[in-house]
Amino acid sequence: MGSDQDDIVVMPLRTVQRRLTGTRDISRVSVSVKEGASIDAVKKQLTLLLRERRNISENEEDDFRVLDTRQIAQTLTGTTRILTMLLGAVAAVSLLVGGIGIMNIMLVSVTERTREIGIRLAIGALERDVLLQFLIEAVVLSSMGGFIGVVLAAAASIFGAGLMGIPYLFDTGINLLAFLFSAAIGVMFGFFPARRAASLNPIDALRHE
Repeated sequence: MGSDQDDIVVMPLRTVQRRLTGTRDISRVSVSVKEGASIDAVKKQLTLLLRERRNISENEEDDFRVLDTRQIAQTLTGTTRILTMLLGAVAAVSLLVGGIGIMNIMLVSVTERTREIGIRLAIGALERDVLLQFLIEAVVLSSMGGFIGVVLAAAASIFGAGLMGIPYLFDTGINLLAFLFSAAIGVMFGFFPARRAASLNPIDALRHE
């Protein structure tokens, strides 16, 4: 059940009952099934045996439980899936908030640099040039945030691994994917401000105060 096998002491049952617990009660019995044998058949046989030993009649319910590792694995898998979904939801909300923040910053930048955009368009810059300029700025901004996030996450992971006494492994692929995803967020949320800047009328932009 996830316990460290190095911290387990194996002792004779009679010795534990006589020297330590002072009782003959047994709370759990572990049974190993031979490879290829039917687990369901073994569970059925164990259930019948325990009911016989405990003198449980046919109309009485079991006062024990017979579990196998498949049930435990399914429970752990379900719990892990729920936690993964919760973490994914938190990450999605964080990305949405960060993307909206980038879009707001770029919109403010476009507003403050309207005359600059008008001058560029008036002297021959194409719409795609202005669009590319602001897209690059959005990508750089989000990439810097992604890089800082990866560094902080790695530092926090190293610190947490040191506290828990477990080794820390740096996965280059996952961290690179996170960095590229942050850059993609910059493209997605920076496109609207960049498109707005590229579609400005040069005359109106030059008149802007």
